[in-house]
Amino acid sequence: MKEYIRINPNDTVAVALRDLEAGFLAEGVVLAEKIKSGHKFALARIPKGKPPVKFGFPIGTAAREISPGEWVHTHNLKSALGGAREYEYKRYAPPQAVKREPPGGIFYGYRRFGGKVGIRNEIWIIPTVGCINAIGLEIANRFRKILPNGVDGITAFAHPYGCSQSGCDHETTRAALCGLIRHPNAGGVLVMGLGCENNLLGELITELGPVDSDRVKFIQCQDHCDEIEAALPLVGELIERAKDDVREAFDISKLVVGLKCGGSDGFSGITANPLLGRFTDALTDSGGTAILTEVPEIFGAEQILMDRAADREVFDKTVKLINGFKDYFASHGQPPGENPSPGNKDGGITNLEEKSLGCVQKGGEAVVTGVLNYGETAAKAGLNILESPGNDLVASAALAISGAQLILFTTGRGTPFGSAVPTVKISTNSQLAKKKAHWIDFDAGPLVDGAGMDEMAKDFYEYVLSVASGETRAKSESLDKSGFAIFKNGVTL
Repeated sequence: MKEYIRINPNDTVAVALRDLEAGFLAEGVVLAEKIKSGHKFALARIPKGKPPVKFGFPIGTAAREISPGEWVHTHNLKSALGGAREYEYKRYAPPQAVKREPPGGIFYGYRRFGGKVGIRNEIWIIPTVGCINAIGLEIANRFRKILPNGVDGITAFAHPYGCSQSGCDHETTRAALCGLIRHPNAGGVLVMGLGCENNLLGELITELGPVDSDRVKFIQCQDHCDEIEAALPLVGELIERAKDDVREAFDISKLVVGLKCGGSDGFSGITANPLLGRFTDALTDSGGTAILTEVPEIFGAEQILMDRAADREVFDKTVKLINGFKDYFASHGQPPGENPSPGNKDGGITNLEEKSLGCVQKGGEAVVTGVLNYGETAAKAGLNILESPGNDLVASAALAISGAQLILFTTGRGTPFGSAVPTVKISTNSQLAKKKAHWIDFDAGPLVDGAGMDEMAKDFYEYVLSVASGETRAKSESLDKSGFAIFKNGVTL
């Protein structure tokens, strides 16, 4: 059983896989102090101002000289991130290694309008404005216990926006709601307007474009004496339409998967995120689509993705996305490296460069084929990068809005939240999986103890297909998912 790991041969730090006591000998280096599991220690002298190396890349700069065997963390390591910068385009050259054989496969889903495929058959109630959240929730409650077989659930997506917004902030909200209305996991959607909001129902319908009128219904509450009684038969029609839907076989190329991590720890970049990377490679090799987001948690590792851009246009869009988000931080007077969270630090992650190098591993080695604006639907197979902040609720909603039928969510700390689509939690360590078995769906922790990545990746691939086919339910699906977090970037009027 390993006690520590040097992830890359060029690394100047190693990660403790167990709590290591002072005096422990690692590669000829004697630990000067106790090193907690998931935390780093120096394998060589690191001069002040020079970068420690992890994952084969620099992770900030030493705030003072760091001696071999010394704990490397926030007390002696700082971020070296700056603002917007220039990047060099390098035409993508595929590795010379033997090409991977696409695993392919099928899943069972629902055929939807416009050639889309859903993996759940739910009824969604979507308010255009936060003022009527309670109405939507009440309507959903009326039906929740009397849904027929064949309908997976009913959810009203409460949110605080749709009014007192202007400019691009208002447009962002409308784009988010349109993305949710068009989502194939919904077998029926009731869109509820109030009647006096900025996000008027008529304007939203115009932006929404063509939909299946048997599957999407609209109501404006101020037009009715009793809006709930007026809405009930509309929802009843949606349920009648959806209850006879049946699953059919689809090639895995129809699968769109969102990639997310939250509550990361020192094992995220060693176990769960690389496992998702292997899944991403298998999915995209098979013609499927993966969406990577959390743009601020790409800072410091963006060149890795830029070097895999399919062409110059994708590269330029990636540069614009990264620099644009840094400018967004600067416009609010915030440094780009104001991350990670206290929980991340307690788990062994020191700065944003280190966190990002672990985060981007969820994208595997896949070619970046597209860059999506917030609210934009993924249209190109392969790995797409989506504009969104790192916040778990906002980023997960953004993935669903862009068409992800499910989300793969790695975590070293644990979280119970559920998003609009099935959100599969993958633990980075087995202690978490045992402690929070009612939160965690898949344990990547055995990789620490020597489990083979190839076999685990195969098992995980089959597991995801079972979730997509409805044979397995994510733990988060049994929890409330009515909170719908929209990315806000503007004044409140």
